Amino acid sequence: MELHLGLIEQSFNVRYSAWVREALDELNDSFVITDPCISGHPIVYASSGFLKMFGYSKDEVIGKNGRMFQGPKTSRRSVMEIREAIREEKAIQVSMLNYRKDGTPFWMLFHMCPVYSKEDGKVAHFLGVQVPILGKLRRSGSEVVRNGLNFCEDGNKFPETVFGCCRREVTSDTVMELRRGFALDYLLNSDDRDREADEPCEASELEKKKATAAVNNILSILIHYSQMTGRLVCGKRCCLSGTGLLSASLNISLGRIKQSFVLTDAHLPDMPIVYASDPFLRLTGYSGDEVLGRNCRFLSGMNTDSATQFKIKECIQAVQPCTVCILNYRKDKSSFWNFLHISPIRNATGKVAYFVGVQINSSCADQEQKELSPQMEHLSVVGAVRVAVRSTMMSASTP
Repeated sequence: MELHLGLIEQSFNVRYSAWVREALDELNDSFVITDPCISGHPIVYASSGFLKMFGYSKDEVIGKNGRMFQGPKTSRRSVMEIREAIREEKAIQVSMLNYRKDGTPFWMLFHMCPVYSKEDGKVAHFLGVQVPILGKLRRSGSEVVRNGLNFCEDGNKFPETVFGCCRREVTSDTVMELRRGFALDYLLNSDDRDREADEPCEASELEKKKATAAVNNILSILIHYSQMTGRLVCGKRCCLSGTGLLSASLNISLGRIKQSFVLTDAHLPDMPIVYASDPFLRLTGYSGDEVLGRNCRFLSGMNTDSATQFKIKECIQAVQPCTVCILNYRKDKSSFWNFLHISPIRNATGKVAYFVGVQINSSCADQEQKELSPQMEHLSVVGAVRVAVRSTMMSASTP
């Protein structure tokens, strides 16, 4: 177990200098850093603010997936939105119900964003910041009441039973700091007084700004300390390699499928190829760099039937599977009859994420000697790709 945790923490240590932990430990924000390239997408760093908020020790959190903080009333919709953001490698802010170690639920604003490697544009880590949501606003006289805490009109929070009413003449720095400290302890140690766990709760603009500011601050620290190791990171994708369009875990899963196929992104302009299997590269004679980022039309040539191409286009627009026999061309200009099957691949929310195209060289003399018929081979590849995409999304969940 110690070796396992050491390897997990190493994924964080090798990218940043030794002083990064000291700099991050000085922050009061609640946040975690996860590694999507390690099986299970584990937490590789957890701030002291995060451990205090959730009531766990460092050893109980490092190496675990963020789903451990979810519970029976955590919105499945919120979880799926986070998984979708991880798959698409994009930032997200979502309000969700999480649970502390002692089982008490609380609402928080979760702001997650990818941390990109500046070298190849791949996602190195995900940063997740948690900001407690104090609840829906309701007014009581000249005060704003949230979750049992009273707010003066100047925005400072404190329990009325301790500080009494908010008077403008009581504004010394000492008192204000006392109020802020008490309010934080009150929030972290409360049992979510006056909070119904199953009542949806939205973050305020102030809480959203606080989460964004924390993310930007943490990213600046990560960027600074990555410069010292030469393995620079950035908050935006600095370059976009073909393989960088998919997560490392999905690339690995797709690599286990030993038939000829390509995966295209349904949401990018002109549906470019984002994955090409080794059998596909052998069949066509192209290298991966020559294929990724291009539309499958590049396999067509002078004698490719335009009516067949139009049929493929119609099926894709209708989001329907399609099977055709089409004349394609290799890199060396030699032609082959491609028994092609195209099918949509949906994510866990039911939306089309990709299209898979499975190719069988129908001119091969040994086609009849194969164990599976061409139709069954098509379906087996489509099924394997669906499993790879879904399983990667399921394992990619985070707090």
